[in-house]
Amino acid sequence: MTHIVKLRPGREKTAAHRHPWIYSGAVDSTDGSPKPGELVTVVDSAGAFLATGYFNRASKIRVRVLEWDPLVTIDEGWWRSRVAQSIAARAGIAEKTDSTAYRLIHAEADMLPGLVADRYDDVVVVQFLTAGVELARDVIVDEIRERTGATAIYDRSDNASRAREELKPSSGWLVGEARDTVEFRENGLDFMASVTTGQKTGFYCDQRENRLEVAAFAEGRSVLDVFSYSGGFSVYAARAGAASLTLVDSSSSALESAKWNLEKNGFASCNPEFVDADVFEQLRNYRKEGRKFGMIVLDPPKFAMSRHHVEKALRAYKDVNMLAMGLLEPGGILATFSCSGAVAIDAFTIAVSWAGNDADRSVQVIKRLSQSSDHPVLASFLESEYLKGLICRIV
Repeated sequence: MTHIVKLRPGREKTAAHRHPWIYSGAVDSTDGSPKPGELVTVVDSAGAFLATGYFNRASKIRVRVLEWDPLVTIDEGWWRSRVAQSIAARAGIAEKTDSTAYRLIHAEADMLPGLVADRYDDVVVVQFLTAGVELARDVIVDEIRERTGATAIYDRSDNASRAREELKPSSGWLVGEARDTVEFRENGLDFMASVTTGQKTGFYCDQRENRLEVAAFAEGRSVLDVFSYSGGFSVYAARAGAASLTLVDSSSSALESAKWNLEKNGFASCNPEFVDADVFEQLRNYRKEGRKFGMIVLDPPKFAMSRHHVEKALRAYKDVNMLAMGLLEPGGILATFSCSGAVAIDAFTIAVSWAGNDADRSVQVIKRLSQSSDHPVLASFLESEYLKGLICRIV
């Protein structure tokens, strides 16, 4: 028998409008004691059907919705069909872009809450971030293997969000032989990433299209790549004809990967400079030295982990952009990003404007950027648009 979750009067609107999260504060009552990840039926205050989802009393997100159709049964066939649908939606990416790395499943935006899967050539990295997808793990892995032909599948379910679901971290090879690094192509360039220890699932596939956009401004410019990680933006800038490259990151292993990626593509001859340092401190050092650049890329980690951290995050975005603007030549290009889902694009743009005020610079926004198309945004779930970026001319 399916458990019933009844919502409070006036709290049904978001669920009725196909938002996939139902918070604990919206719940009036729950019959019985559904286990973490167990399916429940969500009804409005009058008892009318709204949705089917999976439940977790430990999480502030009490129900994650899977279906709004009362006639659909959530079973093994449903999971297989939804996984297959998501993977099929990426058909053609490899051929059209000369890329063998891209996202296969983008959680709520693909109507598979809590599930992420990224492909790196013949390896797929998966993340089971919630109790509901954890229960369907075996079926999901089998369907991914069937649909992709992957020779290896690695579990990177070590994300902090599992703790909020009262799940222990999980990692390890599920299919195939163990390997630390994988090689792949992106827009005709060669890259290497560690799927076992690298950031996220090993690489930032969500910036694939943005790297092309940013590189279009790199020709003939001295480029400073800040929070460079494994050098994705630098490799593209080198191909576009950048005059020089300086990569700054606080991870020596990330910089080693960046060096490999530049050398693999034949760009070692441009004599890139690799700086292992705290980014804020290094930017201040460049300011003291009076050093200038023609283009700066800022791609920092997430500054706001939740809505409660937005104000602090905006101050950090303002500070780092202010420091960068002071290092740009007149008419220099600043490509700046935020991957904080809780920070809206308008708020981020205002923070960059404040940075311009403090740096005594005017900021012209040339382009607004978002995540790559393999990371779709669900219109009823704007939280799925977590990555935003601006290409600016600083005058």
